Amino acid sequence: MTIDWWTLAIQAINVLILIWLLARFLWRPLEASIEARRKAAEATLKEAEAMRAEAAAGLAEIDATRARFAEERAAGLAEAKMAAEALRTDILSKAAEEAEAQKALARTALAREAEETRAAWAKAAAQLAVDIARKLLAHLDERALREAFLGSLTRELAQLPEAARRSLGANGAALTAVSATPLDSTEKERCRALLGEAIGHPPHLAFATDPGLIAGLELKGPHVIVANSWRADLETIRAEIGHDRSR
Repeated sequence: MTIDWWTLAIQAINVLILIWLLARFLWRPLEASIEARRKAAEATLKEAEAMRAEAAAGLAEIDATRARFAEERAAGLAEAKMAAEALRTDILSKAAEEAEAQKALARTALAREAEETRAAWAKAAAQLAVDIARKLLAHLDERALREAFLGSLTRELAQLPEAARRSLGANGAALTAVSATPLDSTEKERCRALLGEAIGHPPHLAFATDPGLIAGLELKGPHVIVANSWRADLETIRAEIGHDRSR
């Protein structure tokens, strides 16, 4: 086999030219394109990293906003709970006050009703006593009854201090003997004489009639009244009964 060195040399030169052409017109643009793509990829990666960081910051802000909303919600719920509890306490307090006020009104109404009932019973009892006294009086000797009350009046006057007795009718002061029924002239003279003995001097005595006494004889002066009648006795009894009921 014969080697053609010229052909081999030419082929080698062709290969070298081809390599040079490839290196100049293919490899360098390809390398530049690869470098451009690498730089674009790096830029894309940097942009993606920036976007990832921005997204992470956004997520952190969202988490912070959620946490703030949760805190505000918790604070709002706590405040609403406190307000509801305060409103509940206020409502209960007002309800208790209203209930106590209603109880007080009820107690006042019951006390007033009881007092009115006691007063009505006392009035009815007093009226019944007056009716009984008048019926009893119808069966008694009025003259003897007036004589009895005259004796009772002189005994009451005798029990007064001496200075008080002597002051009755002193210096011309008028005294009035009040009876339930009119006295005749004899009774008036006896009344004047016995009262003069009781007070220690003849009185300037006038006479009057008051059927409301029912029965009795009372002595009235400018500054004194000696009650001596069934009316006075009934009033005393009624007052004592009312006092006993009120205790």
